[in-house]
Amino acid sequence: MMTINAPSPFSKKLQLQIEVAQEGYFTLQGFTADGVALEADALISSLFFNYEENVYGLLSNRTDSTVEVSSSELLDIVSPRYQHPFIEWHGKNTESNNWLEKISILQAYWQEPKLWSYADIADDFSALTFSIAGIDTALLEIAVQQKLNHAGLVLADVPKLMPFFQRGGWPLEQNRQAGAITVSLRLSEPEEDADVWLLETVLSTATTKNYWTPAIRKQSHPIVEALPVKWQIFAEDIEQQQAQIADLLSLEELRSDIFIRVMLEDLQVRTFLREDLARLQALGFEVVLPAWLKDLKQSKIRVRVSTGNVATKRVAGLDDILTFKWQFSMNGQSISPEQFKKLVDEKREFIRIGTEWFRVDANWMQEMRALMQQAEDESWTVRELLFRELPENLSSPPEEEADDEMRDDPIFAFELQQSLKSYMEQLQEKKGLPTVPAPLTLQAELRPYQQEGFEWLVFMREQGFGACLADDMGLGKTVQLISYLLYLYETADLTKPSIIICPTSVLGNWQKEIARFAPSLIVHTHYQANRAKEDVFKHLVERDKPHVILSTYGTVSQDANFLQEMSWAAVVLDEAQNIKNMQTLQSKSIRKLHGAHHIALTGTPVENRLSELWAIFDFIHKGYLGSFGRFNEEFILPIERDESEPHKQKLRAKIQPFLLRRTKRDPNLQLNLPDKQESHAYCPLTTEQASLYEGYILETLDQLEQLTGFQKKGRVLKMLSKLKQLCNHPALYLKEPFEDAETMLTRSTKLERIVQMAAEIVDNGEQCLIFTQYIGMGQLLQHCFSELYNVDAPFLTGAMPKQQRDRLVEAFQAGDFPIFILSLKAGGTGLNLTAANHVLHADRWWNPAVENQATDRAYRIGQTQFVQVHKFVTIGTIEEKIDKMLAQKSALSEELIQSSQWLTELEDDELRALMTLDF
Repeated sequence: MMTINAPSPFSKKLQLQIEVAQEGYFTLQGFTADGVALEADALISSLFFNYEENVYGLLSNRTDSTVEVSSSELLDIVSPRYQHPFIEWHGKNTESNNWLEKISILQAYWQEPKLWSYADIADDFSALTFSIAGIDTALLEIAVQQKLNHAGLVLADVPKLMPFFQRGGWPLEQNRQAGAITVSLRLSEPEEDADVWLLETVLSTATTKNYWTPAIRKQSHPIVEALPVKWQIFAEDIEQQQAQIADLLSLEELRSDIFIRVMLEDLQVRTFLREDLARLQALGFEVVLPAWLKDLKQSKIRVRVSTGNVATKRVAGLDDILTFKWQFSMNGQSISPEQFKKLVDEKREFIRIGTEWFRVDANWMQEMRALMQQAEDESWTVRELLFRELPENLSSPPEEEADDEMRDDPIFAFELQQSLKSYMEQLQEKKGLPTVPAPLTLQAELRPYQQEGFEWLVFMREQGFGACLADDMGLGKTVQLISYLLYLYETADLTKPSIIICPTSVLGNWQKEIARFAPSLIVHTHYQANRAKEDVFKHLVERDKPHVILSTYGTVSQDANFLQEMSWAAVVLDEAQNIKNMQTLQSKSIRKLHGAHHIALTGTPVENRLSELWAIFDFIHKGYLGSFGRFNEEFILPIERDESEPHKQKLRAKIQPFLLRRTKRDPNLQLNLPDKQESHAYCPLTTEQASLYEGYILETLDQLEQLTGFQKKGRVLKMLSKLKQLCNHPALYLKEPFEDAETMLTRSTKLERIVQMAAEIVDNGEQCLIFTQYIGMGQLLQHCFSELYNVDAPFLTGAMPKQQRDRLVEAFQAGDFPIFILSLKAGGTGLNLTAANHVLHADRWWNPAVENQATDRAYRIGQTQFVQVHKFVTIGTIEEKIDKMLAQKSALSEELIQSSQWLTELEDDELRALMTLDF
């Protein structure tokens, strides 16, 4: 059996059973040599008899016969320093013996400063490890972290503490004495008519009441010479203690061979009080502060606000008036609201509570006073509480109160009546919403996440909140919205119609989807040139009583005057990013429509800039994000200019209650979509293209240097378009007529690769989509496919009539033709083209979100094939360089932050590097 104490003729043999309770903690049970279980009291007195840190075992969790200890406590209590001199412990079983053997091996390092010569800490302070040859250090690493945490230290403190630990500062709980002398630091406030503080080493003994400092004439002498003769035998120990103190201070160039005596400015004092003081006290060193500062670390103003609704109903309502009860306390002493207001009025950084002084944040106190006054003057409702911007430090929930002890003051605990709390959680987390059965007439079976989306839309309507349903393309926003409309007209006594506004390219899709999923809904399409207007339209609505009016952004903009006069049951925007440019007539017209409920549908809530997010929220909840000027100042500038993470988090929290977004990558949705694989096809420029490219760059760069402001931005955008067309084919750049297909292929490797790949796809019996931004490129591809392979490849553009678009989509889905060429803008949204299992991007869009939307025409619900996405990039050109930049920027789109104008804002040197042709 393994023994953890040297045998002695007076030793008593006991057995110890060690079992893992949870990570970092163990359950111990004691037995006599005969195997009789010891009671917990006997076990604790045997293990902890010399362990003052745990108050001799009184703080341990225990049962009648067991006690729970941490890893650090286990290493301590069986160490030679703390173990009972007359008890010899043996393992009760094999597992216990193994633990005792590990512990015995680790004792050579556990309480020794040399431990830290084996330490290594991760760059991000996420882990601390010890590398000791032939020894498993897992238990040691956990124990060290527990020791540090118990002292109020974190891993980020370790680099600063390493010299201190190696110079004898480990273990943490060792006696900080230099023989009979206690070495302390003393901070003295400025003398009268002075503005500098004094930080100095002072000495004391158990029998003296005063602190000793060296005489003025000996302040620069070595420690041994400055000491009284009777204390000189302790000089070496005093110097070691002072060296450890110096290691813990943020001050530079401190000598440890003479007594510390330095003058500090206010800023240095603040650093000492906020950082060094905590570190010194955590490690057992005495720090003498002015009497009025002695409780600085513990001083906290605590504020508790209890809220409830005046109404007695069990479920909270948006318009319920709240009541507030304010409670303040500092250092355990209650302060009345009146006393608090008086303290605020004094406007001082240091305040006196009773006979003691405390330092508080005066700005915070003023802010709290204003909040109290506002709550008294106004009758806040639940709705206003949700929308109101409370200061960021007024956020600590009461259940976190235990953690608050470790936080900087001030502390604010905000309590909500349970019904209000549940209500707020529903809005934030979208969990626990009321169950709403899917409409009986719905001709579809909703997936679980679609049912949740439908219920969320209903809940938001009932609570009077606008909603932005921002699921990924292909997740079924359409069927969720149709379910919502069916529910409205089946369960509510509604006489007003709802209006759905969408791009022209998806108008036919909405017609077919409503007819397919909700044939009971009466739909009127308001789009044609001979459409009803003004009073004729109003009469039509009164006569036919349609449930849904389908229209387009352009049509609504033209007919804004009379459409804005109507009251709608719901106003729905599909592809809501179409109102992104808030200053346009289209955006302004649509945001002025009046509906009982406003809903925005979009797969990319922010396609380009945060201003678009503001426009969408101005539609669903006018005024929620404030004026655009205020939104620009509070969010756009710090996020887009400074990439401020706190501002991003604040904005996400603000929009979260009104935004429901699920992605295809979310495993909880259980979409069972096939995989999607993206790859790049890199193509070199031909000699002709390279020559034209270099010539155009030289010409353009010279012109750019002469331009400023908008002229320069416009010129850059024109240049980008010209270069992309040149990368596609020189004939597009030169605006030449097409030659025979074979000759055209020889002038562009990219064109040749696209045509060849598409031909291979067709030969394999598959179908593909080809996206391009340029009409000329689409026509050139049509020319090549027709002449070389006798394949008719339709080209869908923004100019194509809706009826023709619908027929082409149906024909492609039916397999009538294998290659479908689409303009990126016209075909990038709203279409369902799952017959394709290949997507080819002939040229790259500078905004990844737009390009991904186009890809999602094929990679969406209903797709049963493996989808391959091919992106064509010309080597050495601006296409390849921006492709690399896009890979970095794509992460921003996940955060709803993206800028498509970023290229026009590059500096001249950056533009030159971007455009230079690399061979």
